[in-house]
Amino acid sequence: MAENTVVLESYLSCHVCSETFRDPVSLSCNHSFCSSCLQKFWEQTGNKNCPICKRRSSKVILQVNFGLKELADSFTGRQKSGSSQREKGEKQLMVCSEHQEATKLFCKDEQRAVCPVCEFSLHQSHKVVPIEEAVSELKEQLKSDLKSLQDKRNKHKQVEKTYDDVIQHSKKQVLSTERQIRAEFNKLHQFLKEEEESRLAALREEEEQKRKTIMREMKRIEEQISSLSDSISAVEEELQKDNMSFLSSYEATQSRARGQRSLPVSQLVSGALIDVAKHLGNLWTMTWGTCPSTTLKT
Repeated sequence: MAENTVVLESYLSCHVCSETFRDPVSLSCNHSFCSSCLQKFWEQTGNKNCPICKRRSSKVILQVNFGLKELADSFTGRQKSGSSQREKGEKQLMVCSEHQEATKLFCKDEQRAVCPVCEFSLHQSHKVVPIEEAVSELKEQLKSDLKSLQDKRNKHKQVEKTYDDVIQHSKKQVLSTERQIRAEFNKLHQFLKEEEESRLAALREEEEQKRKTIMREMKRIEEQISSLSDSISAVEEELQKDNMSFLSSYEATQSRARGQRSLPVSQLVSGALIDVAKHLGNLWTMTWGTCPSTTLKT
């Protein structure tokens, strides 16, 4: 019994003044204190942190916890007698102030201790029991209230633990997801690198093909220029001959010159330039369309 009283007294004590709660208020962290003690503590510290767990209070207005106040008042005997009677000592609680008799009885109707004279004169129609029986019943009620509070606190602790577990699991999820994202983007980077090399290789291959085609055409043109140069030199020499020499050989020279004149003039081959549009047009769409399904896509 004494052990339960000590536990209850500890539960109903303010951690600031170490006395039983007076007008208790409860913070969001579920710690409770006397309203005046908490306000004074906050004024001294310059913040609104809990004196026990140091967590900052999210409450702007603190309301009195009347359930806890009733428990505290009932425990200290202040519920009916008031705070002024508490200072008069235990003797007043044990002796009837009107008849100076020991208060050995308890009136359940008025919820107060009475003496035998009071019972005979004022409480005959009331339900009166020995004070030990009344105290025992009230303590059992208070124990029930205490157990309810403890159960509620345990449930809050379970929820708090669940949230802690959720936070830890979320951290693991973030690390795992981050690794997967990095792995997918590494695949994407590798794919884009390979696609870039493939596109550049195709560009260089076209350049080589166009270069070979142009070189063949240039070689043919050089041969034609050389042949024309020979014919031009022959005609120029023919024009320098004397009359008899000229008449004897001009027909052959003229035939050669006219043969060269009938040859078509060389033209630039079509498609000699790089097809830039083929390499750049819709580059993003074509590249993304060939992206493997294992990599990220929008």
